[in-house]
Amino acid sequence: MKIFPSSHIRTRLTMWYVAVLAGILAVYVAVVFIFQYGLLERQMFHDEVQDVETVEGLLFFDAQGQLHLQQDYYSHPHSHLLVDRLMEIRDLSGTVLYRTGNLNGLSLGGPTHPNEGSNSFNERSIKLEDGTHVLVISHLHPVAGRQVLIRLGYSLAPLRERMLQFFLLLLVAMPIGLVIAGFAGYNIARRAFIPLDEMAARAEQITASNLQERVVVENEHDELGHMARVLNHLLQRLEQAFSQLQRFTADAAHELRTPLASLRAAGEIALQETEDGEGYREAISSMLEETVRLNQTIEGLLMLSRAEVAHLEALDEFLLPELVNEILVLLEVVTDEKQITVQQEQDDHVRQTISADRSLIRAAVLNVLHNAVKFSSVGSTLRISYSRVTVSSFEAERVCIHDGGPGILAGDHQRVFERFFTGRSSETSSNSGAGLGLSIAKLAVERSGGSIFFDESVQTGARCCIDFPLARQSKA
Repeated sequence: MKIFPSSHIRTRLTMWYVAVLAGILAVYVAVVFIFQYGLLERQMFHDEVQDVETVEGLLFFDAQGQLHLQQDYYSHPHSHLLVDRLMEIRDLSGTVLYRTGNLNGLSLGGPTHPNEGSNSFNERSIKLEDGTHVLVISHLHPVAGRQVLIRLGYSLAPLRERMLQFFLLLLVAMPIGLVIAGFAGYNIARRAFIPLDEMAARAEQITASNLQERVVVENEHDELGHMARVLNHLLQRLEQAFSQLQRFTADAAHELRTPLASLRAAGEIALQETEDGEGYREAISSMLEETVRLNQTIEGLLMLSRAEVAHLEALDEFLLPELVNEILVLLEVVTDEKQITVQQEQDDHVRQTISADRSLIRAAVLNVLHNAVKFSSVGSTLRISYSRVTVSSFEAERVCIHDGGPGILAGDHQRVFERFFTGRSSETSSNSGAGLGLSIAKLAVERSGGSIFFDESVQTGARCCIDFPLARQSKA
């Protein structure tokens, strides 16, 4: 459940900003109120202390032993020190010797407490019988040789009334301040999101026909600049994917059009020119050959599609030589027919367990081995070697397959992995298929975290090496 449901981020940000600011101001008002109240109360205490010290010098006993306070020293008879002062003086027995008239006969603090006023000035808040709250200080002082207890206080009602007015003023000012802060915050958020709106408008104009365009990056070091860079990288990847898709579609259409045209031509010729059964058999045989080629192309395309969308969440752990031997068994008929000798070299102390998708790796190795056998000359040797290598930041198991064929022309060692690429050499053109085998192998290996390449330093034949990441327990 959203606290501030709104379709605009700037509105939600403003509401959160105002809510947080309101909380901060509430805490600030409470702290200021408590601090100000305590400060004024301490100031009242200091005023009372000074007033007591003044009063102590103005107390005197008359001839009848009555205690009096000389008050003619004030230049203003209506001073608040005279009007608001509450004072009561007792002797040590507790008898009231003097009491101001504004107390109306009420006791200022009740009976005398033990050691009251003996240690400096005793401060306390009391409540009179009429409900008035008073801040009182007590102090022992000798007057004409007699020890008396002076109690002097001021009502807290004026202080609390002023503090209440101050608190109400803060409460009135806080909503006004929040409204102003809300408008300012919304305006700031709106201005901050202007570049985002511009990026959104720019992105809406980019379609499949103009993927080369990019979002403008005003400041690449802030968050919006980072988002713009991410969008541009996404557009770049989409542009590359669309370009690859267009090339792939064009190449696939070309490769599929040739066998389909051959099928149509063979059928039309058979219908127009063939009259006997032998002619029909030759036409059907030719059509079947083109069908096989067409089927191989389609299977290659399906394999490429499967490799591209494969999710490698659960990896298999297996021994690479066992997988290679399994594939060699499948190719045994071809190797026997061409009298090819297979030699495998392996370091016994190296643990060959790799971590990858076994079905993808099987398809990759099968395509590489099938190409090696297909292009090897009759009676040649197919060498397969294994070794452990360090590639980039991981350890890998490398298998190299060296055939005895005509090899790869200079400049084609990278191009052989392109889709629908067939060799330019006259020695290999007769055996070339749809040109998808090595593309499938490269994609399958790279999807498994490995790499594949042809060794350009080889002078005789072609040497293809594949690196597979080792399983984690094999890295110890």
